[in-house]
Amino acid sequence: MHTDKNKEPLDGVKCVVNTCHYHVPGDQCSAHRIEIQPRNASNTEETDCATFRHHDNSMK
Repeated sequence: MHTDKNKEPLDGVKCVVNTCHYHVPGDQCSAHRIEIQPRNASNTEETDCATFRHHDNSMK
């Protein structure tokens, strides 16, 4: 999923993945929107942030 980067972080979303294009200081996410997958996950280990883009590959 590719989305725009906001000037302000998403309220209530904590992200510690500092290699993500959308990560901002304070462990926050600046993506316009986020998508978490898969639909039928039964625990946190099965979930994935589909919005993640590595900061070096963010425009690919």
